[in-house]
Amino acid sequence: MGEVRSAEEAARHSTTRSRRSAAFAIWYLRVVSFINFLSAVWVTLGQDLRRHNTENYFTPYLLTAGFSSGVIALFLAVTMRRRKRAAWIVNMVLGGLVLVAYLLAFFFGEIRQHAQNWISLALTAAFVVALVLGRREFYAKGDRSNAKLAALVAVVGLLVTSLIAAALVTVTNTAHDDYRSTFLDRWRYGALRLISVAADDARFPGITTPGWVNVVINILSTLLLIAVVYAAFRSRRAVDPLSPEDEAKLRALLDKHGDRDSLGYFSLRREKSALWSPTGKAAVVYRVVGGVSLASGDPIGDPEAWPGAIEPWLAEAREHGWIPAVMGASEEAGTVYARHGMDALELGDEAIVETADFTLDGRAMRGVRQAYNRVKRAGYEVTIRRHADIPEAEMAELVRRADDWRDGETERGFSMALGRLGDPADGQCVMLECRNASEGDEAPGELRALLSFVPWGPHGLSLDLMRRDREAENGLTEFMVIQLLQRSGEIGITQVSLNFAMFRSVFERGSRLGAGPVLRLWRALLSFFSRWWQIESLYRANAKYRPIWEPRFILFEKSADLARISVAAGRAEGFLEAPGLPKWLHRARLGAPR
Repeated sequence: MGEVRSAEEAARHSTTRSRRSAAFAIWYLRVVSFINFLSAVWVTLGQDLRRHNTENYFTPYLLTAGFSSGVIALFLAVTMRRRKRAAWIVNMVLGGLVLVAYLLAFFFGEIRQHAQNWISLALTAAFVVALVLGRREFYAKGDRSNAKLAALVAVVGLLVTSLIAAALVTVTNTAHDDYRSTFLDRWRYGALRLISVAADDARFPGITTPGWVNVVINILSTLLLIAVVYAAFRSRRAVDPLSPEDEAKLRALLDKHGDRDSLGYFSLRREKSALWSPTGKAAVVYRVVGGVSLASGDPIGDPEAWPGAIEPWLAEAREHGWIPAVMGASEEAGTVYARHGMDALELGDEAIVETADFTLDGRAMRGVRQAYNRVKRAGYEVTIRRHADIPEAEMAELVRRADDWRDGETERGFSMALGRLGDPADGQCVMLECRNASEGDEAPGELRALLSFVPWGPHGLSLDLMRRDREAENGLTEFMVIQLLQRSGEIGITQVSLNFAMFRSVFERGSRLGAGPVLRLWRALLSFFSRWWQIESLYRANAKYRPIWEPRFILFEKSADLARISVAAGRAEGFLEAPGLPKWLHRARLGAPR
């Protein structure tokens, strides 16, 4: 808890002066970055700035009219905004050295004669003073391995890019044969251009390359610089996953309070982490993805103890510069999170069916009833049993078939999927197995579809996994869900949570008479993206059971973070993948999206 206390102390000692000083330092870097990028494309501006650097030897901190300097300033501005202590140290060291150099140079009279040098000195001094006054605002810690990783990226990246540059020079060299260059000459030429952006061509009489080759080498240099800076200032990624003790405590809380939230059991995904209230009566379960501390569902445990778990979770996010966010919170939890400075945006609705109220009778259920009867006449049968009642060999075969039927290689699930199947610890989960008509009186039919549900308190189930044979009869999933609803008394179930429908209200209200143009446009846009992400089809599939719709919310602190939160959520759920991630890093047997 030491890190949490340090973040809380930093926030407590924050003053208006320190906040304004920190804001000035961040905006200084943003402006410098903008001018550097602008001068890189605005030739005359860039020439004026470089002439000032060359003739007078002075310019404000990082304002060099170079694209690489713009990249550095932008990264430093972003990391400073995230309150990274490492970024503050780097700026303090570099800015302090530049300021000292200015002060020493001003002992020479010819330097003091130029007014622009006084401006450069004043701006750099103001930046350094702002860093000193705002030092308490930069408390976020990075990953301890960042320095080693940045050094490794720099060494390996320089070797690789210099070899690429040498190959380009070799292929495009048009110099005369008066002096034949060696591969070592061409490698040195490329390496110097990577390091210094511009090399002295007179030192390499045997090398003459087209202008575009030098541009490509400079681009490689910028990309390498970006990679090194990113490695140096990335957020801490790894947090301690659930320990056996954490899992046991969470299961105990779910036994007491599990009926409050249908997503509660999904907190037992083992790549998640838990932060506990001081009393141990509540916990926030989360995962860090791309610098976002992403919690899922409501806090676990007694609602009166929720604030005690939310506060250390937010403090830990501040400590490491993570963006806090919650996916799929209920309205009750959203209200509690709002008291801690978080805002809410409706994400969609969860479909909940009360088994006692479900019926296939009535005109509204005619289509569902006909589809159900068609599958039933085809001879399909459904077996319903707890995972604990399935023999080990049978469960292994079910897991194998589920893996075979998975749609693609991407593992999906985070907030509404358990992430495993067949674990002995999940014995109270419920499995539905659908088989076609058997050939003989004794032999069972062939397995064609599976559904798995996790417990939702003592009398509820929440859908976890859906898998089916693509060549089987259409409507098997609906047939199995209806069988569960009709036979729920066999396993003591009174309510079932089905799929989550994103933006359900948009589809429902957008199709009504009198819907406004903005709502109709929003509905049309979502319908277009439904071709790939099944947004509307999930809503239609849920609506046929005439469920109770319970809204779910995404919670965040700043609207400006929503884009980054969306990317992190997409990665966590498996809809977006980090480029270059080896397949062997994927966890085995993760569930399908709900």
